[in-house]
Amino acid sequence: MNTNRKIYPRVALLLLVLGFVTFSALNTLLFGRLRIDFTEGGLYTVSDGTREIIAGIGEPIDVYFFFSDKATREAAPLRTYARRVRELLEEYAHEADGRIRLHVVDPEPFSEAEDQAAEFGLQAVPLDASGDKVYLGLAATNAYGDKQTIAFFQPEREEFLEYELSKLVSALTASKKPVIGLVSGLQIAGGFDMMTSQPTPAWMVIDQLREGFEVRSIGPQADSIDPDITTLLLVHPAALSPAMQYAVDQFVMNGGKAMVFVDPYCESARTSPNPMMPQEPSATASSLGPLFSAWGIDYAMDKVVADPGTALQISFAADAPPTAHPGFLGLGPDNAARSDVITARLESLNLGFTGALAPAKGATTRFEPLLQSSDKAGLMDSMRMQTARDPAILMQGFTPGAQRYTLAARISGPAKSAFKGPQKEGAAFIAEAKDINVVVVADADMLADRFWVQVQDFFGQRLATAWADNAAFLQNGIENLSGNSALIQVRGRGRFSRPFERVQSIRLGAEARYQSSADELQKRLDETEKRLEELQTGKQDAKQLVLSPEQEAALADFQDQKLRIRKELRDVRHRMDGDIEQLGSLLKLLNIVVAPLLLTLALFAAHRLRLRRRQRHDATHAGS
Repeated sequence: MNTNRKIYPRVALLLLVLGFVTFSALNTLLFGRLRIDFTEGGLYTVSDGTREIIAGIGEPIDVYFFFSDKATREAAPLRTYARRVRELLEEYAHEADGRIRLHVVDPEPFSEAEDQAAEFGLQAVPLDASGDKVYLGLAATNAYGDKQTIAFFQPEREEFLEYELSKLVSALTASKKPVIGLVSGLQIAGGFDMMTSQPTPAWMVIDQLREGFEVRSIGPQADSIDPDITTLLLVHPAALSPAMQYAVDQFVMNGGKAMVFVDPYCESARTSPNPMMPQEPSATASSLGPLFSAWGIDYAMDKVVADPGTALQISFAADAPPTAHPGFLGLGPDNAARSDVITARLESLNLGFTGALAPAKGATTRFEPLLQSSDKAGLMDSMRMQTARDPAILMQGFTPGAQRYTLAARISGPAKSAFKGPQKEGAAFIAEAKDINVVVVADADMLADRFWVQVQDFFGQRLATAWADNAAFLQNGIENLSGNSALIQVRGRGRFSRPFERVQSIRLGAEARYQSSADELQKRLDETEKRLEELQTGKQDAKQLVLSPEQEAALADFQDQKLRIRKELRDVRHRMDGDIEQLGSLLKLLNIVVAPLLLTLALFAAHRLRLRRRQRHDATHAGS
């Protein structure tokens, strides 16, 4: 009898363990690929654009996620973000079904893994003042030996984590460099100076663009666009032939991407490369009139944005002091859209004589501002801006428009062609598109070297030192547009870390009370010191070191007040900590006890309901 009492619990425990193992195995087998994401914004669910990019993977991609796990045991925020990156990478690997092979590596100091991270070019960042460096980066390679890296995952860039990963995967699946078609009325890709009889170099933005893209020039008078061009870059298209306008229209209607820089007054076009053949005044202004109307863009070619709120200091003579000029704008982070991948990280942009963009009435496209003026800006005739160079004269009679003007915008969505039909009989014609993708900027001068970079010649090589983010703006735009349509769909996402709003509210309220008490203490201290100074001033020189009864009483009163207020401050701090601890205990109770209990009761109720239905069903069949 006693033997059975000892055996039964052991058998029951063994059966329980076997049942748990069997349940886990069946759960993994039957539901291992099931994903349910209850997070706000679907942080663990990749977007449709990412799925399309992953679906296009042919040969497998090896992804190496380098994270200094052991070295960051005390760095909780960094570990939390690293877990977020790893879990998203696992979701990519899950979606790829074997075509993305994820390798998680801890590059400990002086290890082969650290050497591998260094070979990939990943960045080791100091963790604290001790000088210890940690890795949180990624390297990926494809079957052809191509390599893409993310040197370090920056937590402040968390909104664009999926975009960065999808861009990396997209780059590894591309068979060759994207081809950019450059159409410009300026010698932006290099030219020839008739005065010096010397070739002129390309603008630095084009040199930098050529590092990652094949840039192919297209003449403004051309009548076609090569089919292998993925993205058009139009810079001050002042003299496009009708045939070229039609070619651009059909390129965009057919799914091609375009980044367009127009200008109401382009200083770079003011001086002709050939002094014997000066340009016409109209060549300093550019637009894509009929195309802009078809794309839903309102743009006045004769208006310039004057903005005292972002005016740059400009000196028009060597001996003249710099003066704030409302036609030259220095934009900062507050003027850029922080939710768009093109402008999210830009800190400084310089523009000159910029136009204004707006959505046209009845437009079917989406108009998303990328760059905007301050709310102190207004519109001014471009001719006045050209002739009256003195800022003081320009500002006479100036009236702000009481709004922020859009200087650059992303245009997307359904649009119709600007033309009624094909230019050649029998040629293919696309009358409308479901989703165009165009970025329009109302300034072309911003790409000129003088607006953002200092270039020096070093033994025949041009060295560039950038002091503004103008080139980064162009690079980001071309990278975003030249990716496939799926990449453009991958926009900024939410953040993994969520502020505990209730706790923050309690803490801020308590700190406000704490600060109020501290201010009261300081006020009483000042009053007491003032009183002591008045008493001390009235004493005779011979009695300076002797305290009068009034002084002693004042000092005693001050000490009592000081001790009493300090006690109040401690009480406030204790109450604040107590409120937060009480809230934390309540949340633990809800998460650990109440939530599982409610779930259990719900499952039990569902089971009982199902059992009753089955009993009724059996009773009905038995009666019949």
